[in-house]
Amino acid sequence: MHIHARSIRYFDMIRRCSSIREAARHLHVASSAVNRQLLLLEDEIGSPLFERLSTGLRLTAAGEVFSRHVITVLQDEHRLSTELELLRGVRRGSVHVAAVEGLNADLMPAVLTQMHRRYPTIQIHVRTCGSDQAAQAVIQGDADVGIGFSIQRHDHLRQCTVGRFALGAIVPPKHPIAQLQRVDFALCATFPLILPTPELSMYGLLQPLLSHHKRALQVLLETSSIELAKSLVERGVGIFFQSRLGLERELREGRLVHVPLDTPTTLYSELGLYVRAGRTLPSALDAFNRIAADAIETRENDESMVLRGWSACAQDSERVSG
Repeated sequence: MHIHARSIRYFDMIRRCSSIREAARHLHVASSAVNRQLLLLEDEIGSPLFERLSTGLRLTAAGEVFSRHVITVLQDEHRLSTELELLRGVRRGSVHVAAVEGLNADLMPAVLTQMHRRYPTIQIHVRTCGSDQAAQAVIQGDADVGIGFSIQRHDHLRQCTVGRFALGAIVPPKHPIAQLQRVDFALCATFPLILPTPELSMYGLLQPLLSHHKRALQVLLETSSIELAKSLVERGVGIFFQSRLGLERELREGRLVHVPLDTPTTLYSELGLYVRAGRTLPSALDAFNRIAADAIETRENDESMVLRGWSACAQDSERVSG
């Protein structure tokens, strides 16, 4: 369905490509046609929408304002198309998701399986990226929904749900730390460490612990790959830090152990689900968000039960020792 002016679509493609020539290639039209539509649009608005630079086109202040309007208009057109299809009794639609890698092990497969069972004709497109990239994809209209950790508040983002998951040390089952209910960073630092790079949300959570630790650390590797870190921990190479999310299979199979970090204030990694602020959600996107929110809430409740169990065991041990 294309019910809006051609110039809006051309503008949006120029915004995405930062080039009239590239926009024309994606739109399968001549560059002169794209340029003509842009000039007509700028004439109607009364202000340049792009700066013409040697490196490409960049949005002006007016272009930034207009781009927010265009993203809303095009996303609302997608919602309208989906709802009209639903009225005709055809469950069609598509959802573009930007989500962090750590969710691919368990949470995303569970959500996608539920979507397929309930709405088999709705297409899902999943892009794996960092949390900041997921947020930007939603803001820029490249994704309908973003799922990531510790995403900063933004005027153009609406948080649909959030779950809090305790950060812990990840070790093999035979590691000395694996027998503990909780572990402080000082003890972890006596062993070889695998640390996250700034692309991962754990990096920011760990910085206060790293900065306050006065002794030298034996850092074997810094990585942005959860899968690589898990594999190395399982081989006994070093200790990594993350929440229980993304470790579900390894924890069930007894291949890894998650020991919460003992800190004055519990370090939580917040997993949030975000859409663009002010957007009316299409039915397909609303259905996806409900299933994803339920999955996040279920895992948060499961973790709370585990932590309460550990706390009860610790209190019992203290009473026995006392």
